[in-house]
Amino acid sequence: MKTIEERLDILEEKMRQETFRKNTGLGNEVGYYVFDYEPQQELIVRERVNELTKSNTQLKFGYQLMVFDLYELMLQLLEEEDVMEDLKELEEEEGTEYVFQSISDVLRFDDENSLIIHYIMDHTPEDAVVFLTGVGKVFPILRSHKILNNLHQMMNHCPVVLFFPGRYNGDSLNIFGEAAKDKNENYYRAFPLVER
Repeated sequence: MKTIEERLDILEEKMRQETFRKNTGLGNEVGYYVFDYEPQQELIVRERVNELTKSNTQLKFGYQLMVFDLYELMLQLLEEEDVMEDLKELEEEEGTEYVFQSISDVLRFDDENSLIIHYIMDHTPEDAVVFLTGVGKVFPILRSHKILNNLHQMMNHCPVVLFFPGRYNGDSLNIFGEAAKDKNENYYRAFPLVER
C-alpha cells in the first residue's frame, strides 16, 4: 500500500503526461478522475494542491491548473445571490435540512443551469486541468456525484480530478466511510487516478 505522499507524487507525474492532458488512451471517454484518500489525510492533500497551485503550472506542465474549492465556491455564489442573511434566518426558523434544500434550490444543484457548473465552465480555459476540492467541507449540502454527473454532461474539453476524502471503488463514492442509504445515491463512473 502506497503512502499518501507517494500517491501524490504519482499524481503529479501523471499531470506531466500529454496523454493525461489530452484525454487520450481512455477509450475516447472524457477524462474524469477521482483521487480518493483517507479523511485524516485532508491537510496533506490540501497542502500539495496549494503547492501545485502556487507553481507556474503553465510553464511546469504546459497547461493551466484550475482549482475550484466547492465549499468556497458555494459561499461565493450565495453571497452573489445575496441570500446569506435569509439563510441564517431560515436556519433558526426551519432547521438545517430546510436550509440545505434552500441552498440547493438557489444554486440549482439539480438543474442543468446549475450555478456551480456554469461558474466552473465559464472560468476554465481550453488548455487546462480542473481540480475539484472542498468535497468534505461542502458535505452533505452538495454531493460530489451530482457535481461530477452534471459537469460531465456539460464540459469535456479538459481532464477533471475530484479530490475525495473517502473511498471510490470505480462505481460509487463513499465519503468519510459512510455507506449510502440507496445504492444508486453515490453512483458515479470515473477513473480512479492513483490506486491506493
